Amino acid sequence: MESGLIEREIAARLTLLGALSGEHTLLIGPPGTAKSVLARRLHLAFEPGHYFERLLTRFSVPEELFGPLSIKALENDSYQRLTERYLPTANIAFLDEVFKANSAILNTLLTLLNEGEFDNGDCRVKVPLISVVGASNELPEDDDLQALYDRFICRYNVQSVADENFTALLELDDKNPEPLAADRLSHDDVDHIQQAARAIPLSEDALTLIKALRPYLAAQNIVVSDRRWRKVVKLLKVAAYTNEQAEVSLWDCCLLQHCLWNTPAEKEIIQQWLSTQIGTGRGFKTERLEKLIITWENTLQTDQNSQTQIRNDKNEPLYLGRDGKQTSEKSEQEWVRRDGLALYLSPPDQDDRSNDNRGYTERELSDNFFDQHYQQCHIDGHWQHIDQYIADPSNRLIHHHQNPPCMEETIHPASFIQGRHEETTKLASDIEALHQTIAQGYDAIDQALKQHLWITACFIASAKQALSDNLQKVSVFESRLQTVITAYQQLDDKQGLANSSSKSA
Repeated sequence: MESGLIEREIAARLTLLGALSGEHTLLIGPPGTAKSVLARRLHLAFEPGHYFERLLTRFSVPEELFGPLSIKALENDSYQRLTERYLPTANIAFLDEVFKANSAILNTLLTLLNEGEFDNGDCRVKVPLISVVGASNELPEDDDLQALYDRFICRYNVQSVADENFTALLELDDKNPEPLAADRLSHDDVDHIQQAARAIPLSEDALTLIKALRPYLAAQNIVVSDRRWRKVVKLLKVAAYTNEQAEVSLWDCCLLQHCLWNTPAEKEIIQQWLSTQIGTGRGFKTERLEKLIITWENTLQTDQNSQTQIRNDKNEPLYLGRDGKQTSEKSEQEWVRRDGLALYLSPPDQDDRSNDNRGYTERELSDNFFDQHYQQCHIDGHWQHIDQYIADPSNRLIHHHQNPPCMEETIHPASFIQGRHEETTKLASDIEALHQTIAQGYDAIDQALKQHLWITACFIASAKQALSDNLQKVSVFESRLQTVITAYQQLDDKQGLANSSSKSA
């Protein structure tokens, strides 16, 4: 199918795999990009049967696809179509501009694509259809076409030939390949492949990856119907069986990038995710690993900087007094002075007795609140002399000082350090195992995929680059975690010396 075509390796393999799986393929791209050629090549892969091709427009009528009405049948009050040489009798079909299908065509086409059946008059008949290749210059926007869009399990965005291959395109001859009759596949061959593929299990790694992919797609607002998930798994099983595998491997999941997108941008998102996941083991997420490393780095810093309040022989917490000595008093009072003069509060009838925390000297009290002749002030119904007033300690301006706690470096129990050591070394062991898994995947990718029927070299290159990037990231994670482990060992040694000194004392 690929012979004589430039940059159509993926599209050719995808249409053939879709046909072997009993599914349909959609080719999106501009005119003149060999979409119809691929459909005709697909037809040549099967034993001679009817090939149907039609360009749809919004004015297309059912007769163009399903055949004209039978006049004889109408004379007998029967509504039947003459389907010979039309879509209901084709084994391979190409529908260009398939999303131009109108409502008069849509329902019948959906039944034919999904059920492989056609309602002809009052009879529903099985059709010999193996696969339909649909083509369009654009993606469907009408909600009524979403069901039709969902019927195409394989999707590929066909682009014009790149500049570096333009000369090769110009020099192509016009010969069409003619496969040997013995190489062509029959309906029985297709049925056998699909029946045998049902017994192919999903490997545990493949199942884990698919289960991880579903919530990832949901988080990216990429909608995949339950029907599509089931049909995609069927396609993966056919891929594994035809590639002579005993189970669906992680590598087969590369094909998911061609089955789950709704827009080309989504295809890039899926391809990037698969490139970073396949070959790295189950559940690998660089973001999660980095968060774990950061958490341990922060935990180490907290443990290193941890301090405990000093206590006296009575187990009372100690504080640093204003005189620089340790005290069990949490706070202290200070009689405030200004320029060596004691400061006082104003009499109780003032709103702010502290004078905005500046207080009053004896002279200021006298000038502002006591009469000049008798030096008295009326307080609580009694006359009080200034000497009596300033002699009362409750009238002094007092500042309260909170004494800071006396702290010392925390001496962690040996069991605490041991626990930290066990947790970090366990994580280091897991990361080392992951490193080995990625390295093995990188080393094995060429051998695993070189002869794979359905996975092409371009994905191998992107997957190898992703694995190489992951190896570098994991190496950095290992180095950072080893720094944490070493620091805990040093913390253990340091506190062991502190315990020895304490016992000696």
